[in-house]
Amino acid sequence: MNPIIKRPTEKEKADAQKWPIWEKEISTFPWEYTSQETCLLLEGDVIVTNELGRTFHFGTGDYVVFPKGMKCMWDIKKPVRKHYNLK
Repeated sequence: MNPIIKRPTEKEKADAQKWPIWEKEISTFPWEYTSQETCLLLEGDVIVTNELGRTFHFGTGDYVVFPKGMKCMWDIKKPVRKHYNLK
């Protein structure tokens, strides 16, 4: 499974302002999405590697959608601060 990484529309930015904020220091950890997560990176630099070994890079200003069921490894290069929404 692959995340969708893009620049947000103005509406997406406005909607994300209502979501909770998650923060994480520089680290590496495995993660599995038990629900779809949409997030807007306020700060950070991240490389995510999916279960097939494909890497995805995203950072400050990116809008990312992780599909339910995705298994991956997070490698946070710069501390992350993001709005997130679970569905």
